[in-house]
Amino acid sequence: MNPDQLARRAAELGLEKKAHDVLVLDLRKLTSAADHFVLLSADSETQVKAVAEHIVESLAQQGSKAWHVEGLGSRRWVLLDYVDVVVHVFYSDTREFYSLETLWGDAPATRVVDDDAREIA
Repeated sequence: MNPDQLARRAAELGLEKKAHDVLVLDLRKLTSAADHFVLLSADSETQVKAVAEHIVESLAQQGSKAWHVEGLGSRRWVLLDYVDVVVHVFYSDTREFYSLETLWGDAPATRVVDDDAREIA
C-alpha cells in the first residue's frame, strides 16, 4: 500500500469504530518526517483504544505493520507510526489541547466522512 492509500485506509478504519473529525494532512511539501498525518477523535478512552487497535490489526492483516505504537496505556493520545504515515488517535479534549491541525496549518487537509472525502484547506 502506498502512503496515500495507507492514510486513506487508516481514516476509513477509524470511521468503522465511530471515530469522528477525521482529517488527513498532506505533509510532503512541509517536512520529511512523514508524508501524512491522520488525525482522529474519540469520545472516551475506551473508544481511543478500540479505534487504535482496530487500525493496527486491520492494516496488519492487509500487509502494513506499524513500526511503532505509543500511548495505548494512557488512552488519551495513541500514535501509530507507519513511517510514511503517522496516525494520531485522540481523546477529543486532548486533540483540542495539542491542536496539531493548527501546528500543521499549512498542510493540505482532507476531511474524511464515511465514503466521501473532500478538500477543506
